[in-house]
Amino acid sequence: MKNKILDGIHGLLPEEKTVPGAKKLRATYNMIPGAPLLRREFGFYCLERWKEQGMPQDVPLENLFSYDPQGNRGLGQLGWCEAQFFPIFEDKVIEDRGECEVVQDYAGRHVLFFKGRRSGYMPEYIDHPVKDWKTWEQNVKWRLNPGTPERIKAIADSIPKAIGAAKEGYIITQNLIGGFMFLRSLIGPGELLFMFYDTPDLIHDCMKTWFNLADSVIARHQKHVTIDEIYFAEDICYNHGPLVSPDMMKEFLTPYYQQLVSNLKKRQIDNERHLYVQIDTDGFADPVIPVYTEKIRMDVMSPFEVASGCDVVRTGREYPNLVMSGGMDKRILAKSKKDIDEMVERIIPPLRERGGYIPTIDHGVPEETPYENYLHYRKRCIELGG
Repeated sequence: MKNKILDGIHGLLPEEKTVPGAKKLRATYNMIPGAPLLRREFGFYCLERWKEQGMPQDVPLENLFSYDPQGNRGLGQLGWCEAQFFPIFEDKVIEDRGECEVVQDYAGRHVLFFKGRRSGYMPEYIDHPVKDWKTWEQNVKWRLNPGTPERIKAIADSIPKAIGAAKEGYIITQNLIGGFMFLRSLIGPGELLFMFYDTPDLIHDCMKTWFNLADSVIARHQKHVTIDEIYFAEDICYNHGPLVSPDMMKEFLTPYYQQLVSNLKKRQIDNERHLYVQIDTDGFADPVIPVYTEKIRMDVMSPFEVASGCDVVRTGREYPNLVMSGGMDKRILAKSKKDIDEMVERIIPPLRERGGYIPTIDHGVPEETPYENYLHYRKRCIELGG
């Protein structure tokens, strides 16, 4: 297009003006065969132990492990593992159980914690805020109003940073809680499966509310920036596959996703820019790949948990146009360096040749990983990934 302003908002910033991390991330998303692989990690559960094992305390992790600088900037404001409530629920202790206590958290759930310790282990969720129409309307739905003054102010406060990032060429990512994760956080994973059958109208009302909030917030962001990627936190799968069937996904979830993505594309300032669609789900994800590919044209998926049966090499062959992040077995890091070598030598060479792969541990580096093993793993990733 003639006279298009290449400022990162009205048109993509020229490559020579784009920050290095974004340049490398775009090469990954464009699936350039043989391109050096992006260097980053999913997360860590091991840093305290690594300090005891001699990890330097005065060196940033990105320097210590040769990570690439960040290539994207998240817009946020739409939650991740829980919905973005305004106002949040009051965080308070509601029951004393001796060594443990039951706490109402900011998402309205009742959670069993050890006293004085609320992190470093998987908490037990014993109740959720939505049980029926009454609890949904009285306790929850109004907290998802897109016009709440506090919400509008939070969005407005975030816009200057988003504009600045776009003008440096960062990939602008709209992160948001996915529909299944949203329902699960409101209702609970077990109860939700019954409510799909018992009260489908309530589920649809929850999803309409999810859509209305997401669409409104994204529209406000789009007045100022072009969005490069929409990134759904979904967690719809466990170790044997999805928790709901593809037919149920098509009834309760994907129509809302389709409308959201369609609306987003129509509002883009740069209406020629490709919108990348990313889905994040734990567990065995293979059965849902065709659904997301068909219904919302998914471009990117993560994190491919190996313990659940995922295999990025196999998936890379089956879906040659799918960008993948993850797929490195966290359990192997606690084994021998020979085991680590076998893992990375099987995965990295073919996927680098293919393009569109970001090697990361499949769900954060576990606590039992020796520091020396992780250093060896990163060394081999760099040797093979460029």
